[in-house]
Amino acid sequence: MDSDLRQNRLKKLKFRASHRGFVEADLILGPFAQQKVADMSPEMLDEFERLLDQPDQDLYGWIVGLKPIPPQYDTALMAELSAFRFSAFKARQEA
Repeated sequence: MDSDLRQNRLKKLKFRASHRGFVEADLILGPFAQQKVADMSPEMLDEFERLLDQPDQDLYGWIVGLKPIPPQYDTALMAELSAFRFSAFKARQEA
């Protein structure tokens, strides 16, 4: 993928992750995207984008364990995102 296209995609994903309209999800997904998307493969970016396409309430519920994760989303990326919520929470407490 062309470097400019990749950078544009990363910028859009970071924005989408940070501006979901559901504050609780924004506080996890935004920092996750800021820290992680630059190192993701194109396939992982596709997977992250598919997650961002899901309704806020569902995605947040999966991340924090309030709802069971559907098999198609129960991946290593979702596990990483679920684990990340603790560091996102800690960072907010320290700020």
